[in-house]
Amino acid sequence: MSAFVIAIVGAESTGKTALAAALQAALAGPQRSVASVPAVIPEYLREFCDAHGRTPLQHEQALIATEQTRRIAAAASTHDIVIADTTALMTAVYSDIVFGDTSLYLTCEAAHARCQLTLLTALDLPWQADGLQRDGPHVREPVDALVRAALGRAGVGYAVVSGQGAARAAAALASVQRALDPPQADQPGSARSKVKWQWHCDRCGESGCERHALLPRG
Repeated sequence: MSAFVIAIVGAESTGKTALAAALQAALAGPQRSVASVPAVIPEYLREFCDAHGRTPLQHEQALIATEQTRRIAAAASTHDIVIADTTALMTAVYSDIVFGDTSLYLTCEAAHARCQLTLLTALDLPWQADGLQRDGPHVREPVDALVRAALGRAGVGYAVVSGQGAARAAAALASVQRALDPPQADQPGSARSKVKWQWHCDRCGESGCERHALLPRG
């Protein structure tokens, strides 16, 4: 991918689409083209559900994941920044939740790892129905746990985005701006884009803590 890809993942009804729209509005400018999937390129799962009047069957999950990855890559080839409202990783998680099928994780984790920044939406928003694509509030905690586990297996650091309204968008934007303009790597001549990141809490020292700051790995 040539663009800086921001992946927004999380359980259903945690504000991913609203967050993607807010980030696109904040980041777009005359010197920088920003695409949002699905705002610019439709999310394939939603398109599939609308076209078929149902959610995908087990054997159709791989197609959903592959097409979502393709659309993100297509947007990345023509824009400076891509904001992906979900990635194939979420297809793998829901395939696990709904069908007990874990076969998609390896491919979807690898695809997600190519994104430059991952934002994980917290479960602090009330659940709302959204047609065929949402199963109910009872699946949010299991989905959140599986997403975190998958990101861990893939070695992908992430920022947990929480808060209400403008505060939620501001928290996400702060993480994005930090990632777009990181401190220089320690090694002379190292490219800024090559700096790897981990999430670190300045209060307790635990990288998995929700209260985090973005720090470069040494």
